[in-house]
Amino acid sequence: MGLLRIMMPPKFQLLAVLAFGVAMLFIENQIKKLDESRAKLERNMARHEEQRQTRDSLRDSPALADGDDLVIIYNRVPKTASTSFTNIAYDLCGKNRFHVLHINTTKNNPVMSLQDQMRFVRNVTSWREMKPGFYHGHVAYLDFSKFGLKGKPVYINIVRDPIERLVSYYYFLRFGDDYRPGLRRRKQGDKKTFDECVSSGGSDCAPEKLWLQIPFFCGHYSECWNVGSRWALEQAKYNLVNEYLLVGVTEELEDFIMMLEAALPRFFRGATELYRTGKKSHLRKTSEKKPATKESVSKLQQSNIWKMENEFYEFALEQFQFVRAHSVREKDGELFLLAQNFFYEKIYPKVN
Repeated sequence: MGLLRIMMPPKFQLLAVLAFGVAMLFIENQIKKLDESRAKLERNMARHEEQRQTRDSLRDSPALADGDDLVIIYNRVPKTASTSFTNIAYDLCGKNRFHVLHINTTKNNPVMSLQDQMRFVRNVTSWREMKPGFYHGHVAYLDFSKFGLKGKPVYINIVRDPIERLVSYYYFLRFGDDYRPGLRRRKQGDKKTFDECVSSGGSDCAPEKLWLQIPFFCGHYSECWNVGSRWALEQAKYNLVNEYLLVGVTEELEDFIMMLEAALPRFFRGATELYRTGKKSHLRKTSEKKPATKESVSKLQQSNIWKMENEFYEFALEQFQFVRAHSVREKDGELFLLAQNFFYEKIYPKVN
């Protein structure tokens, strides 16, 4: 630099110094960028390694191995599309390698005796040949934790607008459905419409007949079956939120099936496509069903029983829509499941 100062005019000396300074700044900036890129690459490599370790640890965990010990109980409420949904499970069980078992109770009594409760709990938990298993039947919720067990089954269910459910059941008892059209029903021959029943104060359409979804979720306590019990309503809400993996609604059955397929692919892989394209997607339809008039609906809605059953239905619907909003998105009229949006990191100690 001393020689340059002697040989170069001051103006060129200044330009040379500026050029040298700019070059040094450029080199320092490039070095900084390289350091940042290296650090980012190291972080990404570390994150992928931690994710790999997590996948390996989950894969090797015997408690989660393919869900082969999983048991699902679907304590189905009558006339909520339960047969249509159950037939999807029957269609998938061979392909997805699980067992389907129908819980057939005497006279469709949803309440089990204490000794039957013990037998049922013992069967479900220890019958290894039937695992993984999907149990379904018209039975009230049963709390497995009361029996001193560590493991509990996964409960799912479907609910329906209470008046729509009652209207469907009313006509089902008289005309049956297209599933077993030749079967003689209990009220066969009674041609009275639901509206005529309501206007005449008939027992089959009385508000008390609405009291069904609440006790099914409430369970095997005497108060659950006390028609109009506020305690039963609150207990049913508690069980729905705390004891059920997912409760869908008849009116949005496809969404329910899609979410189950995402959450429990061991059982429901292929269920959504089967529901959309299969012959059994709307298998069971009540025959001769006529919608209730506004007058009949208004009369039923005046009862406290309807108000409580509807409160429970609205509660279940709100919860279902909340879960759905965090699970699926709609685009161009189609529903799409959200991809996994979490991962594990900073896992110690490191696995070699």
